[in-house]
Amino acid sequence: MAGTPIIVADAVSKKFGAHQVLTRVSLPVMERDVVCVVGPSGSGKTTLLRCLALLETPSEGRVVMEGVAISTPRQEKPVKAAARAVRSDIGMVFQHFNLWPHMTVLENLIEAPMRAKKLRREQAIVIAEKLLAKVDLADKRDAYPARLSGGQQQRVAIARALAMSPKVMLFDEPTSALDPELRREVLTVIRQLAQEGMTMLVVTHEMNFARHVATRSVFMDRGEVVEEAPGSAFFDAPKTDRARRFLQQFEE
Repeated sequence: MAGTPIIVADAVSKKFGAHQVLTRVSLPVMERDVVCVVGPSGSGKTTLLRCLALLETPSEGRVVMEGVAISTPRQEKPVKAAARAVRSDIGMVFQHFNLWPHMTVLENLIEAPMRAKKLRREQAIVIAEKLLAKVDLADKRDAYPARLSGGQQQRVAIARALAMSPKVMLFDEPTSALDPELRREVLTVIRQLAQEGMTMLVVTHEMNFARHVATRSVFMDRGEVVEEAPGSAFFDAPKTDRARRFLQQFEE
């Protein structure tokens, strides 16, 4: 892996009270990487993602973006300033969409670029309409989220994150709240982003998707990275008993 990583978890640990959720997790995400993070529920995957997205502060270790520390336990002034400078470079898509219900689809997409990037409304609308076409929802621009299916809402959430032109996209189990028939349309969009070279870290329970889309697969358990492998190698030949036991439950 040559070059500077876009974003790095550097020996990140996280405690909530006495509960240790992450233990010295180190994970670099290189440019154009699609890193799929898998593991049992409660293994710390979402907490890791939230630390990378600057939604949680590590108890130990640090988060680094393009060589600059953007999150540390003590959050000194230079770190806070660095975090503010790169916040819009990190796109996050949550499990439960988190769209603003009182805004139309178009308004959901243009709000952040207008506020954070000071784009004129007309500029923001041009970008939003291109992104809605990209996720096959151009005809829903004036609809409210409540009128959309779960799959449509999640595609709007992806378009909203992309409207900030992020350098890296973080996905937290983006299909787990969806019925099986709606998952495919969301995974198709993420697959398309991967083909276009978007740098992504995807926490997922979709093993078939991870096997075929990941440039690197990471297996977490009990707050630690247990195993890491390129592409589909993790699924074809897991090295640890913990990983083998985990994957067996998905075999037909």
